[in-house]
Amino acid sequence: MRRILLTSIVLLSILSGTISAQRSNGKPTRPRPAPAKPSAPVPPPDAAISREDFKIGYVNRRLSNGLEVIVYPDSAVPLVTVELAVRNGSFTEPPELNGLSHLYEHMFFKPNGAVLRGEQYLKDIGQLGITYNGTTREEVVNYYFTTTKDYFETAVRFVKDAARYPTFDPDELEQEKQVVIGEIDRNESNPFFYLNRTLMDKLYYKYPTRKNPLGTRETVLSATTEKMRLIQGRYYVPNNSAVVITGDVDPEAAFKMVEKYFGDWERRAVDPFKEFPLVEHPPLAKSSGYVVEQPIQNVLIQIGWHGPSIGKDNEATYAADVFSYIISQPDSRFQRNLVDSGLVLGVDFGYYTQRNVGPIVLTLVTTPERAKAALKAAYAEVAQFDKPGYFTDTELENAKTMLEARDLFEREKLTEYAHTLSFWWSSTGIDYFRGYHTTMRSIKRADTDRYLRTYVLGKPHITVALMSTRSKTAAGLTTQDLIGN
Repeated sequence: MRRILLTSIVLLSILSGTISAQRSNGKPTRPRPAPAKPSAPVPPPDAAISREDFKIGYVNRRLSNGLEVIVYPDSAVPLVTVELAVRNGSFTEPPELNGLSHLYEHMFFKPNGAVLRGEQYLKDIGQLGITYNGTTREEVVNYYFTTTKDYFETAVRFVKDAARYPTFDPDELEQEKQVVIGEIDRNESNPFFYLNRTLMDKLYYKYPTRKNPLGTRETVLSATTEKMRLIQGRYYVPNNSAVVITGDVDPEAAFKMVEKYFGDWERRAVDPFKEFPLVEHPPLAKSSGYVVEQPIQNVLIQIGWHGPSIGKDNEATYAADVFSYIISQPDSRFQRNLVDSGLVLGVDFGYYTQRNVGPIVLTLVTTPERAKAALKAAYAEVAQFDKPGYFTDTELENAKTMLEARDLFEREKLTEYAHTLSFWWSSTGIDYFRGYHTTMRSIKRADTDRYLRTYVLGKPHITVALMSTRSKTAAGLTTQDLIGN
C-alpha cells in the first residue's frame, strides 16, 4: 500500500543536504526506545464504534459507456475536487512510447476544443480560485481541479473538454517537450535517482520502460501530435477512465452532473488492456549486485524483490502492508537491531501495490566504514522475518490499527484523498479498496509468513549500492557482500 516508495524525509535530507527542524548537521535523529521493552498495545476502538465506521464513505456508479463515477461527500468545508483518473502510465509504454503518458499529462491543461469554440463558461475559470494539477505514475494518470462548490459544474465542464477535445497544438507540444526535459534534468541532478533507476531497470530487466513514468529524452523529443492521438484513442476513453469527486457535493447531483457532460462520450469498442495486454515481467534468474558511483557522503543501499500482483495474489498484498508496518515502528526488532545498534542511519522496508508486479524494497543508509557490517546485519534480519519470535501478536494488531488510523487521517483532507481513490481504482479496482480494512484486519501471522516465503526469503533479488568513488574504496563491498552470500 505504500504508494510512494522510500521518499522519507530521512533519505531525502541525506541526499539533498537539507536540514529540517528535527535534524542536526544533516543527520537523522530519532527516539531510541529501550530495546527490551515490548510494544505497548494500542487501545482498541471504543466499544461503541463498529468496524462499519472504518468503511470508506464513497459511493460509486458506472455509466452505460463504462465511465466509473466515484463520489466521497463531506460538507465540512465548501470545497469540491473534481478529478479524472485514466488507466495509463508507464505500465502501458513500450520503449518507443516511454514518457509519453507523462507528456500527455502536460498537454491536458493546454487549450482544447472549448477554447476554440469560444465557450462562455471559460470566463469563470479566472474567478475560480482554482487549484489544478496532474500526476503520472506507473499505473495511473490523474488530473484534478479544486474549487468552491459554487463552481462545481464549471470544473466538471473543464475536465470534460480537456479530456474529450484536446487539440495538441504543435507549438504547445514543442514547448511542453522542453518542460518535461527540464523535469528529467532535475531528476538526474539528484543522486537518489540513479540508485532507484538502476534498481528498477535491473529488477524489471526485460521491460524496464514499464516502470519508468518519467521517460527518456529521446522518446519525449520524438513525440508528435499523431503519437498523442494514439494515446488518446487507446486509453482516454470512458471505459478506461473514472471521474472522482470529493467534498461538498450531493452524490445524486454529482452523478447527474457527470452523466450530463460525459454520458455521450463514446466508449472504446475493445478494452485497451485486452487489445494491448500488460507485459509479463519474467522472474529473476539469480541475485545480482551493482555499485553506482555518485558524489554523496554516505552509502545508500537498496535490495529489491519482485512482489505480488493485484489480480494474481491479492491476499499477499494485504499481508505485505501489515508486515511492513510492523517492522517500520521505532521499537520493532528490525529497527532496534539496525538503527539503535548504530550500524545504519535509517532503514525502510516496504511493498508498493501494483497490478503488474509491485516491488518490495529494503533501503538502508549507512557510512562507508560500516557498510559491509550493516549489509550483513540487514540480511541476517531478513532471514529471521518468518521466525515465530520476530514480532509479537501485539505488534501485529498494532500495525493493523495504525494502518486504519493512517487512512482515517488521510480522509481529513479530501482534496488529496481524491488522488488516493484514483490510485486504488486504477491499480486494484475500487472494490479492493472498499474492503481493504475488513480484509486487512483478518491478516494472521500465517499470512505474513506465506507472503515472505513466497516473495522474499531465499528469493533472487537485486542489490544496488550508491556511493562516491572514495567511499567505494573505504567500504570494500564485494559482489558477494551485496547479494548476501
